[in-house]
Amino acid sequence: MHCLDPKAPKRNDNRVIIHFDYDCFYAAVFEAENPALKSLPLAVQQKHIIVTCNYEARRRGLYKLQLIKEARKVCPDVVIVLGEDLTRFRDASKALHSFLRDFSWSKKVERLGFDEVFMDVTDMIDYNVDLLNHNDLGGSFFHLNRNDPTIGFAYDASSIFGHSYPAASVRPMSPPPSTPTSPQSSEPDALFMRLVLGSHLAQHLRHGLEEQMGYTSTVGISTTKLVAKLVGNVNKPKGQTTLVPPYDSEEGSESNVIKFIDAHDIGKIPGIGYKLAQKIRYHILQRPPAYDAGLVYGGTKENVLVEDVRLHPGMGPELLEGLLGGAGSPKGIGAKVWGLINGVDDIEVGRARVVPRQISIEDSYIRLDTIEEVKKELQMLAGSLLRRMRTDLTEADDESDALIAADLNSNTKALPGSRRWLAHPRTLRLSTRPRPPRNPDGSRARLFNRISRSGPMPNFVFNLTESVQTHVDRLVGEALIPTFRKLHPERSGWDLSLVNVAVTNMAETATDERDGTGRDIGRMFKRQESVLKEWRIEDKDVPPSEDHEALRRQPRAGSSLEVSDDWKEYKQAEDHVQHPEGSEDYIQPSQDSNREEGLWDTEYRDADSGETCETCGAIMPTFAMTAHQRYHMLPD
Repeated sequence: MHCLDPKAPKRNDNRVIIHFDYDCFYAAVFEAENPALKSLPLAVQQKHIIVTCNYEARRRGLYKLQLIKEARKVCPDVVIVLGEDLTRFRDASKALHSFLRDFSWSKKVERLGFDEVFMDVTDMIDYNVDLLNHNDLGGSFFHLNRNDPTIGFAYDASSIFGHSYPAASVRPMSPPPSTPTSPQSSEPDALFMRLVLGSHLAQHLRHGLEEQMGYTSTVGISTTKLVAKLVGNVNKPKGQTTLVPPYDSEEGSESNVIKFIDAHDIGKIPGIGYKLAQKIRYHILQRPPAYDAGLVYGGTKENVLVEDVRLHPGMGPELLEGLLGGAGSPKGIGAKVWGLINGVDDIEVGRARVVPRQISIEDSYIRLDTIEEVKKELQMLAGSLLRRMRTDLTEADDESDALIAADLNSNTKALPGSRRWLAHPRTLRLSTRPRPPRNPDGSRARLFNRISRSGPMPNFVFNLTESVQTHVDRLVGEALIPTFRKLHPERSGWDLSLVNVAVTNMAETATDERDGTGRDIGRMFKRQESVLKEWRIEDKDVPPSEDHEALRRQPRAGSSLEVSDDWKEYKQAEDHVQHPEGSEDYIQPSQDSNREEGLWDTEYRDADSGETCETCGAIMPTFAMTAHQRYHMLPD
């Protein structure tokens, strides 16, 4: 019996969240480039292993993390493509994210890696629930635009689209007209109805991804990121699953959330990493869990289910805090993990960021232990990092595409003034992961700890008129190698399994966007001529024409209110010359006139509210952050 513990955290199921997981993403990118590969067994290689393969290859016995040599024996006709250059995958991921973001009203569309996206569609669902005709649910129409009622799609709101968990689910009941189905309602029927609409929206988006972009996806629909991600895995590939109510345990009913979460191994719960899972397993088993020596990423032979943890004697947030807390652990880790194993996750879906928080490039190695090898790898990593920076942190400096710089992936010089920086990373970080020494029995401890050292980002990398390769040589020689020497003062014997180079602590530059951190005065003045053109009034002396004089001397007929047709035509022409936009569009100058929203907004935002140090969490003004970062770089 999956009973709900009295100490379980309170649920908040007011949201509807869709989780997209693109099927065999790396392989799908190659298939999108060459559709002929879809019918062939296709595997993507990184180093000496298969990182992913399409479902035709899996049908023939291939799988992730399989050695290339073994894969060729199992399937001799497998097509193997190199996937170590991540550029094509990154570009495809951005394009798919942009496609989904265009449908969102709240813009809460968050990427997780290259192949996963969370989408909070609560506002769209609430709007369409209010428009339902409960007497004709089968003839419903989903509105995708609040301002245009013709944009949307027809659907049957009487049942969920796709799969549901549990598989046997009842049809939603139509409440009487006097009963509201607001998201705040605790009635299961109201939540069911909102999830029904979420399932139909998910299907519409999945269909668009496949038809317009060429990618299939597996989708989960629920009220939290945690459950939406997990429930989508139930029907892979190219399927979608909705976790249906009841979400709370009540008299005579069992929580479907608890029932679903309980069946997962503790290490499969998003938010509970490898180290935390191992501590929990040790506590439940009262001994170290047995390892599977054949697994690459430290798997364990013994599964400890969420139900085993949740129902363990004395288990609760306090016990988990004592078990998982301590130096280096985030505050409240016990309450967070306790919430996750009860299916509670209140973390919001993040809005898409124009500027990433950091850019990181890394590679792993079987053995890296000489300075010559390190220099060679740093050259490749630095080159990839700088090209990523020019792609992700710059934009065209002119609205005309004709002035965009030469191909960023080449080493040619950029056209001066063709691109501008959106942000300048202040910090350059180098991280390595040395292998621990072998034990007397020949085994090696499974450690995944990295050691890092940071320094200020050299300013020369922001010069876009020089080639990437020029900056690579200087960056490696002047910054990365000295940092590596500080990280590993010994001359040899490091036996590195991973090297990572990253830039972080982004300082956004001035922009003419309203949500930017400042105003770009230079770009504003460049656009001044075109922006103000329609508002400019020119004072010209125009001599009267002969026709004008004849009209002025023409006597008026009838009363003083009557005017000739010729005079009317003249006045209309004269008004047209003076006010080209027409009298209704002519704006009379007034002290109370409001300038057009966003047209010439030169006012800066409020005073700097400060920045937070990523190392120690201190808050201080922006101008003081650079000096503060240098403090952290001082040797102990």
